[in-house]
Formats: sequence, structure tokens, C-alpha cells
Amino acid sequence: MSRSIVSTPSAPAAIGTYSQAVKVGNTVYCSGQIGLDPVSMQMVEGFEAQTVRVFDNLKAVAEAAGGSLADAVKLTIYLTDLSNFATVNAVMSRYFAEPYPARAAVGVKELPRGAVVEADAVLVLG
Repeated sequence: MSRSIVSTPSAPAAIGTYSQAVKVGNTVYCSGQIGLDPVSMQMVEGFEAQTVRVFDNLKAVAEAAGGSLADAVKLTIYLTDLSNFATVNAVMSRYFAEPYPARAAVGVKELPRGAVVEADAVLVLG
């Protein structure tokens, strides 16, 4: 099966040796997104604002792949402070409806660029 690279200017450009997403067949593997504004490439301020930006970035990548966040089957959320988990749930409710994707939440010491939240996703299109 061939793979194709998914890229969009509506999400932050890769800041390392990775692609925004890779599509293999009808499966899309989205790289982790942090709260970077795709235009300024600067981190937005505050936990909720970063969480919104994370999901806006993932949404842009999903759309560039020919899908939407409704195609997400698995999310992994990385938090530098697990006490912010309720805020993640509140923000996610703006982007996802039932049936929800599978999800893991992981507490981490730190994230790139001083981010406080990061998320990646696996989508299945069709």
C-alpha cells in the first residue's frame, strides 16, 4: 500500500523531522499538535486557548487529508498537568460528538515549545 504525506498551511508547519500527517489507504496518522498558531508560529496563551488551538490544528490536518475530526478513531492527549483534564473534556465536546473516538490521556513532564497540551490522532476515512 502506498503512503502519501498530508500537509496544510492551516496548521503549523512541522518543526522537526516529521510530517503533519501520513495517509496509508484510508487511514490517516496525524502527528501531535500543540497550541501553535499556524500563521505566527507562536504559542497561544493559556491552557484553554492552547487546547482549542490543538483541536483547530488537528481539524485542519484532518480536512487536508480529505476527512474531518468525525473520522477520528483514536486520540492521545498529553498534559503537563493532569488537573486540566476537565478542561480538555469541555473543549473536546465542541469538536466531537458520539460515538467518541478512543482516547488516552498521558501526564508528561514537558512538551515542545513550552506547550501545556498536545494531541495526536488516527483517522479512518470513509
